[in-house]
Amino acid sequence: MTPDTPRTPDTSLTSDTPAPAGPPGPDRPLSRKTLLRAAVAAGAAAPLLATGGAALAHAAARPADGRTLPPTPYCDDGDDPTPDQMEGPYFKPNSPRRTSLVTSGTPGTPLTVSGRVLGRNCVPLPAVLLDFWQADHAGAYDMAGYAFRGHQFTDAAGAFTLRTVVPGLYPGRTRHLHVKAQAPGEPVLTTQLYFPGEPRNATDALFDPALLMDVRDAGGGRDARFEFVLDVDGGPGPTDPPTDPPGGGWAAGRSYAAGDRVTYGGRDYRCLQGHTAAPGWEPPNVPALWRPGT
Repeated sequence: MTPDTPRTPDTSLTSDTPAPAGPPGPDRPLSRKTLLRAAVAAGAAAPLLATGGAALAHAAARPADGRTLPPTPYCDDGDDPTPDQMEGPYFKPNSPRRTSLVTSGTPGTPLTVSGRVLGRNCVPLPAVLLDFWQADHAGAYDMAGYAFRGHQFTDAAGAFTLRTVVPGLYPGRTRHLHVKAQAPGEPVLTTQLYFPGEPRNATDALFDPALLMDVRDAGGGRDARFEFVLDVDGGPGPTDPPTDPPGGGWAAGRSYAAGDRVTYGGRDYRCLQGHTAAPGWEPPNVPALWRPGT
């Protein structure tokens, strides 16, 4: 692995913070994302960073008279979709398809990240492309190869699992994972996931508490959970390839379903997984998505 030299992020590229839209009320319930941001602004960073967003939502649901109100679920009340964040300088296309980025000898603290991808109506989304990349345990990104890079697809229940190690720190950033998420035929969400209890969360200009994972110790490693909410409506989709798959030349920006056939560079390819084509995902470069021949 040949790590590059980490760069201090350009804070001008941080996600915009939406302007306040008025206090919550009967017609505007308090969303989880709004609650988290309001708590940080009000000085509640200590319980937030120590326990994660879910625990803070539970605490905020307890009124002064001691009654316990139902906690805010992850996908509940028309909450905003998962916030997007900058891609950063270390993304590489054409990652291998795999759910584990480690081997038995990989140094670092083992980390398992699992969860689901949901639509804005809380329906699980199958066949969502998730492309992960991160620094190694020492805070270095592999720009020569594909260490700590890999993509996968959610299962029929919208679930995913990633096995990796806790990423190391490098100048200017707190601990984080990068991910791109794309439902079939929909736009790509590019975002980052964060760890609770990290001192640098308070100084990283990109940090967003709405992107905190729920992280727990697990034996000699750590388990993390996160539920993505994409800005799409979940619902039943086609389960079989079309009887007569469309053909033609491959083109970036076009949606392809499993079984579709295209021609690229004078060769025929058959689509293995539904996706929206993007530059760098040409059929010869992405064997997880395209198979030569018909």
